[in-house]
Amino acid sequence: MEGFFLGRQPILDRNQNLVAFELLFRQEGTEEATNVTNDLSASANVIINAYCQLGIENVLGRQRGFINADPDLVMSDIISLLPSKHVVLEIKETALITPEFMQRCHELKQKGYQFALDNVVAINSKIDQLLPIVSVVKVDILALGEAELAELVAELNRWPVLLLALKVENREQEARCMKLGFQMFQGYYFARPEIMSVKRADPGKLSLLKLLTLVMGDCDISEIEKEFKHQPGLSYNLMRMVNSVAGGLPQKINSIKHAIITMGRKQLQRWIQLLLYSSNQSDNSVSNALMQTAAARGKLMELIAIKERPHDKTHQDRAFMVGILSLLDVLLGMEMQQIIDKLGIPDDMSQALISRDGRLGHELKLIEANEKGEITIIQSLLAELGFMSLSELADMEIQAIGWANRIGEAAN
Repeated sequence: MEGFFLGRQPILDRNQNLVAFELLFRQEGTEEATNVTNDLSASANVIINAYCQLGIENVLGRQRGFINADPDLVMSDIISLLPSKHVVLEIKETALITPEFMQRCHELKQKGYQFALDNVVAINSKIDQLLPIVSVVKVDILALGEAELAELVAELNRWPVLLLALKVENREQEARCMKLGFQMFQGYYFARPEIMSVKRADPGKLSLLKLLTLVMGDCDISEIEKEFKHQPGLSYNLMRMVNSVAGGLPQKINSIKHAIITMGRKQLQRWIQLLLYSSNQSDNSVSNALMQTAAARGKLMELIAIKERPHDKTHQDRAFMVGILSLLDVLLGMEMQQIIDKLGIPDDMSQALISRDGRLGHELKLIEANEKGEITIIQSLLAELGFMSLSELADMEIQAIGWANRIGEAAN
């Protein structure tokens, strides 16, 4: 895997559930987030090796993976090593279309492979040829004006294809595409803070935030127990979880206090942090996608901290918390400063979360750049941090993604 790293961009449905990722295998030393399939002779081997080394379940969990497939890859025999139920093969509008290529696509479609058409901005004779074989059309919404976009959607609606809005950068664009009937949306727009003074934060999430404040503080266990008693559903989940992992104990956990003591503050804190994202009580919640992103951020921050300071457990715990908490402003619709004031967290964590300053802040900035595939920024930050290579970051990312997938499955 040296020289390459994996980028994943989330794909959401109309209910803002996470349904797929676009997988981008990026190459060290390139200026942009260049997909390694640009080098046709090497691309297939790189992609297959990456899949074999990383493990498809680690990369995708239960979601499908959209993967750029140039004609050389489609025509090669090793395409069959990619599991049809896990991948959607993306064909670029610029690809060279030959009768042999079309025949091969039909054969692969019969074997269960799905195709998507990438970066569409208009219908031409080439796209007309490809539309009968594709299941998804990805439309570059930034390249089109409102009238042009509406016209293109009307034309595409004549075909039995799903429309995916590509390069969605904010909620306004998402709402516009939703009106036009797009079924899927790609981008990290859902992870951008959108502070709305008129929006009332979910009371269930505010209760969890209060609970997290108590657990992180030095308050007595009886105060934490009292807050749990106000939330019967949460108490039930706590008891069930502690009993399920404490099978070796001589007696069953039969009280909230006993459960809190058995679990310990640190594990209880992590559980509540993740629960904030997984408690889906709002109709238009993006908590599924946010939870995946926050969980992966937390674990990756922790792994980076272990590499940096292998014997400093406090630093590792703080790094995990910074990663997990970094999306709470998005989730709750509150200013990050307000959340920090409520939680009363240490200065180095506050600086990291508000302004991306300090060591933890730079590591969080590195993870955010990695999510977006900004390789120049990634390489600059790695050089600045000075203790980790790109290939080591790639290995840690796979571990973090695998962990986040398992957490997501356990929460559903």
